[in-house]
Amino acid sequence: MPVQLKSFEINTEPFCDVIDITSQVKTIIKESHINTGIVNVHIAGSTGAISTTEYEPGLVKHDIEDLLEKVTPYEKNYHHHKTWGDHNGAGHLRSFLLKTSQTFPFQNKKLILGTWQQIIFCEFDEKPRYRRVYCQIIGE
Repeated sequence: MPVQLKSFEINTEPFCDVIDITSQVKTIIKESHINTGIVNVHIAGSTGAISTTEYEPGLVKHDIEDLLEKVTPYEKNYHHHKTWGDHNGAGHLRSFLLKTSQTFPFQNKKLILGTWQQIIFCEFDEKPRYRRVYCQIIGE
């Protein structure tokens, strides 16, 4: 079964930047030599996450951040801060909760997503970042 690894770059803002990456993933699938299969979308890092949602301003700019602030507030003094001398403990915990990879099916080079479903990258670090998103495509 053929396997291809492709990637793309994004620049992020700190503290819960949510970026729609659906079009980049679709382009990678379209340009691959694989017609039907799965794509694993992965961020190599421990303060970011890959997920899905309806990408609309209220949800991605406010509701997601409000929810995560209740569970893992940025202002808390995490033990992680003492270990490394930085202040991104909340980012690590948010990444731990949401995960750094998600797998999606596709058929005839088209992602199988719900009508309002997009693939998103979430930046949880305390500073802007340059990120590389990897897409491992497996299929036939």
